[in-house]
Amino acid sequence: MRLSFLKSINPDVIVEMLEMACRLEKWNKVIETAEILHECVQCLYQEQQYRKAKSLPLLTFELEHPMVYYYGFSHLMRGMACQEKGQYAESQAYIDKYAELGWLEDLGEDGLEVVEEYRFLAEANGYALELLSGRVEVLATYTDFLQENPEEVLPGLDTILRAALRHGLNVDELLVTFAEQTAEFGTYEDEGNLAHYYRFSHHLALYQKRAGRTEEALEQVLQALRLAHRSGNDSYFTRSLALFESLRDWAAAEQVLEVQEMIKER
Repeated sequence: MRLSFLKSINPDVIVEMLEMACRLEKWNKVIETAEILHECVQCLYQEQQYRKAKSLPLLTFELEHPMVYYYGFSHLMRGMACQEKGQYAESQAYIDKYAELGWLEDLGEDGLEVVEEYRFLAEANGYALELLSGRVEVLATYTDFLQENPEEVLPGLDTILRAALRHGLNVDELLVTFAEQTAEFGTYEDEGNLAHYYRFSHHLALYQKRAGRTEEALEQVLQALRLAHRSGNDSYFTRSLALFESLRDWAAAEQVLEVQEMIKER
């Protein structure tokens, strides 16, 4: 990309585009947009380093985060998208990249904090990737990690449920272990946590259905539908509606009525 063009791009706008594509689960778009973000920040960083070496005036631009944040975010988003596409080797390669971003120069105190944040995310996402790819022996270590880091419990439990569905695991005891934290999920209000809560509810419904616990499955799929309806996410709503229909014969009349009302309001 030409520098003049790159200077007209706001990395924070690209971050917003990435977050939207991620919420819509458009993984190819996530990868494409993250590559643009990486190329943009790479060019800006290299230009700054060149100007510094030549004692030239540095570029001036306003960013919401230190430069290293955008490097890490571009790798994080591509890693996540590759994981969702089942491209686990590629996902691990991106995790390795944002696990160590300390090589950038002129990080400053804020930049060093960002480096540590991405190092932590790399550890969490590394466990998740191992589990999803079938290395179920990591489950105990991952559980310990979640107990030590409560902020990761919601996405972590969703990952565990996905792995349980994919690899036939019984995680009933683990769900009991985290029952207190699970009860707090309904208090979350930010979009990121609500998206995680939707996925958790949907996957828990699938897990309960597989176990033959239709009453519990219906409770969870209704929660997933409420979250999808609240967020206006048509893809989420359609997905969970199909699951509800597969359980409809066991649903109470008031549950069917609630779903019908949600459909009318859309």
